[in-house]
Amino acid sequence: MSTQRRGRPKGPTGPVIGRALQLLDAFDAEHRALTLSDLARRADMPLSTAHRLLQELCAWGAVERDDAGLYQVGLRLWELGSLAPRGPGLRETALPYLEDLCQITRENVQLAVREGTEVVFVERIAGFGSVPVLTRVGGRFALTSTGVGLVLLAHAAPEVQEEVLNGPIDHHTEKTVTDPVQLRSMLAAVRSNGFSVSDRQVTMDALSVGAPIRDGSGEVVAAVSLVVRYGSTTAHALAGLVRTCAQAISRALST
Repeated sequence: MSTQRRGRPKGPTGPVIGRALQLLDAFDAEHRALTLSDLARRADMPLSTAHRLLQELCAWGAVERDDAGLYQVGLRLWELGSLAPRGPGLRETALPYLEDLCQITRENVQLAVREGTEVVFVERIAGFGSVPVLTRVGGRFALTSTGVGLVLLAHAAPEVQEEVLNGPIDHHTEKTVTDPVQLRSMLAAVRSNGFSVSDRQVTMDALSVGAPIRDGSGEVVAAVSLVVRYGSTTAHALAGLVRTCAQAISRALST
């Protein structure tokens, strides 16, 4: 009987790992199930290479093939991802406080971290009758326009801030702030006030208020926000609730 452990790569892995990651990167929210041809095209590699690598990925469990012959992200990746401290680990700690905030307000509650120059949403709880939002768990968004993004950008390293503010800034609505000078002022206000305000920057019917979540060393590692229908309340009325939730999660992370 073979003693080869399931999932252990065989032989040289450097270039192979890179090509395998290209295949996995071909999947996204709009492309959850793909044919072999689609995967090869989106990963920009020969069909034969894609086929060989997909066999390896399927054997490990990173990719699964359904009855129709379409490839999908495998459960093994979800199992591995659940070990990430900035993803499901953070979510598990924060979830009771997020649920409390949602129950109190009946509004959208979001939890996010920064990955490079983007926001990655770790959790989102939709309140009953709350305003529709464009974000989804695992989705990415610009740092400059969302409540959580403004918090994370305000507390990011100066070089990250410069990269974001000097680069192209996504424009979503007529209220989206794209002027770097104005954004710098907003980031300073976030650090001074302890919360952020995104006023109709993503959609014209939504107002978001975010607050920082800190680890035991005081470093901002995540952000939480409430997203409500514009005109239903004010940012200052929400700020206390959001900051209290963020502080509770911070205490839980510290212990």
